[in-house]
Amino acid sequence: MRAVVISQWGGPEVLTEVETDRPEPGLNEILVRVHAAGVNPVDWKTRASGALIDWAEVPISGWDVSGTVEAVGPGVTLYRAGDEVYGMPLFPRQAGGYAEYVVGPARHFARKPASLDHVQAAALPLAALTAWQALVDGAEVRPGERVLVHAAAGGVGHLAVQIAKARGAYVIGTASAAKHGLLRELGADEVVDYRSQDFAEVVADVDVVLDALGGEVARRSLEVLKPGGRLVTLPGPDSVPAAEAAERGVHAAWTLVEPDRKGLEEIASLADRGQLKPLVDTVLPLAQAAKAHEIGELGRTTGKIVLTVV
Repeated sequence: MRAVVISQWGGPEVLTEVETDRPEPGLNEILVRVHAAGVNPVDWKTRASGALIDWAEVPISGWDVSGTVEAVGPGVTLYRAGDEVYGMPLFPRQAGGYAEYVVGPARHFARKPASLDHVQAAALPLAALTAWQALVDGAEVRPGERVLVHAAAGGVGHLAVQIAKARGAYVIGTASAAKHGLLRELGADEVVDYRSQDFAEVVADVDVVLDALGGEVARRSLEVLKPGGRLVTLPGPDSVPAAEAAERGVHAAWTLVEPDRKGLEEIASLADRGQLKPLVDTVLPLAQAAKAHEIGELGRTTGKIVLTVV
């Protein structure tokens, strides 16, 4: 099969398309023929240093995939050959999404949203599961609560806005002024231009903050939370201002996304009800994975970058 491998740790130029052995499904695993693969910040961060990931002998990048079940291993009852599925198998271990085929546990996938094509579906798993697990499983957002989403037009942010809105929340998003119209279309009730406004001075009485930036943004987010409010930060455990949160009577936590069939099913249901729409900024063929990383690392995309495989 064709796959894009990391020839050595470094810049986008280390991504190389090669021919390699097709994986075979083992116990409780499925083999998926990949139609499209999503590109996420974790892809280029791990490509640069190899950090956090237990790489296989052939280091193939990527986790988000949407495709068709090619074969099932012993013990699999959920799917059969020909079923359309999407998922984020094995994260944070290597999955090898930038390839014609990927193998993973059957329960790391779910049926593809019927209303979406494979490119749109491949844009969802990692980012949407991150937002879902942070807002629904972690913060337990309830109807009527005020939710602040930082970097609201980004890969995770634009999905978090829609998920929070679907939960009945009042949603506030931070983004550049050029993206405010889009965020309102996605359901944001208020938008803050982070370039010209200090969010901590114009936002108050928030129940939940979803922070994808960390650092000073995470710390200052505590200032806008109500007593008992919840901050969920994504960059890493070091970004959690735990001591100050305790002093202020709020809760702060870090979350790392994990494979979750139930969450994927909930996300697919939202998409099929018209309550969740992934924004695809750029679509490139698999052979241009390096270009996809170059674009992503500029930090200017609205929504997601997706690679087409077949």
